[in-house]
Amino acid sequence: MLWITWLSPAVCKGNADTCKLWNEPQLPVLKSNGDFVVGGIFAIHAYMKSEQNTYIRLPLQPPCSGSMDFRELSYARAMEFSILEINNRTDLLPGITLGYQIYDSCAAVPMTVKVAFQFANGMDEYFNYTNVCSKSTVAAVPALVGESNSTPSISMARILGLIGIPQVSHFATCACLSDKRQYPTFFRTVPSDHHQAAALAKMVKKFGWTWIGAVRSDSDYGNNGMSSFLKAAQEEGICVEYSEAYYRTQPHSKVERVANVIRSSTARVIVAFMASGDLQPLLEELVRNPLPPLQWIGSETWIINTQLLRFKMCAGAIGFGIPTSVIPGLREFLLDLSPAQALKSTLLKEFWESSFSCSLTGTSESMRECDGSEDIRALQNPYTDTSQLRINNMVYKATYAIAHAIHGVICNDTQCDKSIQFAPWQILDQLKKVNFTTKNGYHVTFDSNGDPVAVYELINWQVKNDGALDFMTVGHYDSSKPKGQEFSINKAISWVGGQTEVPMSVCSDSCPPGTRKAVQKGRPVCCYNCIPCAEGEISNRTDSLNCIQCPPEFWPNAKQIICLPKPVEFLSWDDTLSIILTVFSVAGAFISLFVAAVFYRHRTSPIVRANNSELSFLLLFSLALCFLCSLTFIGQPSEWSCMLRHTAFGITLVLCISCVLGKTIVVLMAFRATLPGSNVMKWFGPPQQRLSVLFFTLIQVIICLFWLTMSPPFPFKNLKQYKERIIMECGLGSAMGFWAVLGYIGLLAFLCFVLAFLARKLPDNFNEAKFITFSMLIFCAVWVTFIPAYVSSPGKFTVAVEIFAILASSFGLIICIFAPKCLIIMFRPEQNTKKHLMGKIPSKSV
Repeated sequence: MLWITWLSPAVCKGNADTCKLWNEPQLPVLKSNGDFVVGGIFAIHAYMKSEQNTYIRLPLQPPCSGSMDFRELSYARAMEFSILEINNRTDLLPGITLGYQIYDSCAAVPMTVKVAFQFANGMDEYFNYTNVCSKSTVAAVPALVGESNSTPSISMARILGLIGIPQVSHFATCACLSDKRQYPTFFRTVPSDHHQAAALAKMVKKFGWTWIGAVRSDSDYGNNGMSSFLKAAQEEGICVEYSEAYYRTQPHSKVERVANVIRSSTARVIVAFMASGDLQPLLEELVRNPLPPLQWIGSETWIINTQLLRFKMCAGAIGFGIPTSVIPGLREFLLDLSPAQALKSTLLKEFWESSFSCSLTGTSESMRECDGSEDIRALQNPYTDTSQLRINNMVYKATYAIAHAIHGVICNDTQCDKSIQFAPWQILDQLKKVNFTTKNGYHVTFDSNGDPVAVYELINWQVKNDGALDFMTVGHYDSSKPKGQEFSINKAISWVGGQTEVPMSVCSDSCPPGTRKAVQKGRPVCCYNCIPCAEGEISNRTDSLNCIQCPPEFWPNAKQIICLPKPVEFLSWDDTLSIILTVFSVAGAFISLFVAAVFYRHRTSPIVRANNSELSFLLLFSLALCFLCSLTFIGQPSEWSCMLRHTAFGITLVLCISCVLGKTIVVLMAFRATLPGSNVMKWFGPPQQRLSVLFFTLIQVIICLFWLTMSPPFPFKNLKQYKERIIMECGLGSAMGFWAVLGYIGLLAFLCFVLAFLARKLPDNFNEAKFITFSMLIFCAVWVTFIPAYVSSPGKFTVAVEIFAILASSFGLIICIFAPKCLIIMFRPEQNTKKHLMGKIPSKSV
């Protein structure tokens, strides 16, 4: 039982006319009897414009006194046509006649609520304001079609849901109506705005618009639809500069304020989630003071409204609309209307008289009397326009869905039983199961939320040859397709101002590759600065949020778009510096061999024999090895070359120093041997000299073996010294091993230098000690300066410094020790005599 008080007696005392108005039942505008009566409600009389140019509802004026909406009339008659077609079928409800009771909601929520109670309680001619359920406990209709708008549909759904009467709307798109906990009996054949909002956001993203404005109807339809859109837009990375709401009943100053916000904005794209009646006053206000061209994005309610095509500023508008359709026989049904038939219905009489500006009864003083010359087929208005049947098809499908639900309750495979008593919830259960295809080829089914599969056409307002605007279908959206394939465009789009290129609407220009976005403080994320990527980072796409760090062995190119392999640097054979060092190395080796050849040829000469020819040949051999071992430092380091270069140069240098040390000791011992009673020379003869060289060299060999065993040198890529290139070098492995090798060489060189320095003034005509002193002085100077140069030299120059130290010290030894002897042997043979060496012939010092 449902209780309602329309207006209390206290209120009615001073408002008798108002009480009479609201306590009297609303009468159907179109009706027909049948075995089962299907309800219908449409906003046939929608809006009235006041003297203040404000669009208002008229809840307390005489019902439906506003102007007639011919589109809504065509929807109501589409339901009438559908029921007549169903009654003529033998496969659907055979032997059963459906009737209809179609009401006018007057676009007013109070009127919608009143009709909802009549559907719930029966069509009594008088309603008791204290208990409208006193005479009827059975629902008057098994189901109903309507309403057209979301807010009235919400009011009806709350009431009808309590009783269980199914409501199938043809145009109420608010996503809130999908909530089955609040609206358990609500169904619709039009898609939910949840899908439209997602489709609009994807479209905006597809065309690259990231900075948009938004306006909406301040109603359930506009607020819920825009809320869904803003959420989807945020997920797509779209920013909204402003979001304004307006409703047609609000003061005109509110329209002016919204228009001024649009004029002062920088966004060139505006998404309007508005009912047609709310958008019209806003467009009229914008026309008064033209603004720069805007790209309009429309919701399905106004993007397919032919009455708004007169606003040229909306040329290029694009949005999703209900798909067009063809309903065979509907046009003939709508046009099959004569003056005699129109007189049978108050609604059709009003339509006829307002369309032809004449009176059918001849009682009007302001209009002429209709004379029979009126031709309905010559009319050009939304009622007669059946070129794009969109919402009409939704009504057609809704009516058929109810018929199939009734069929499922009272019919079996062969016949139907009109005497069966059923409750509304049985129709509700059957509606959840409907799955059929209409005569014009459209599949009808509902999901768990009472919604159909979302299918839209992408509508574009294009300028025709005559300059008028018209709709053009340029694409489709089908939510049943796989993700990412729902949206398709198959025709060229005409943008604002007739442009063929997509207009731009961004807060900041796109950041090119090589830069990243940096959000401007206090502004939306779509407003940003483009910051170049940091050193070593890249961004390889437009509008990168972050830069990517290149891998360790890669480095960005000049534009910081891609990571390129870092050039590997080492002392290669084709390097100019390598060629120079190679020439000196080979030249040093040849000089050593040449000196050895000269010494061998003059091996019996006094100067060769007097300077320990055996140690001299061993020294020349080791010097040749020193020159050649420097070549192991050139080329790309490998495991074997790294171990060879350090150990070879360490052993060969020790061999050289050992020979020089032996020669120095021989000089000292030879002087001691000339003293009376000295027998020291027998302790340092040739065998002892060989053993000393072997002993000193063996120590270095042992150090190198320990080094190679514990932690040998190895090739590695030095990524730290330079950011933009790789230094291929030999790691020391054990630093202690490396410095032990150098330290041992330095120890021997220092010992040799001290001994040679002590023997430099011994009284001989050709004292070799002073030449050894010079050579050791050069050797020590080279290797002392080598250490800081080695540590501070960059890249391949580290290796070049080491090679230079080897070559410099080797050349110092061969020049200081052997150059004077070769000069005497080759150019001053007169000094190469025993007498000269013994001091018997005075001569100048060489």
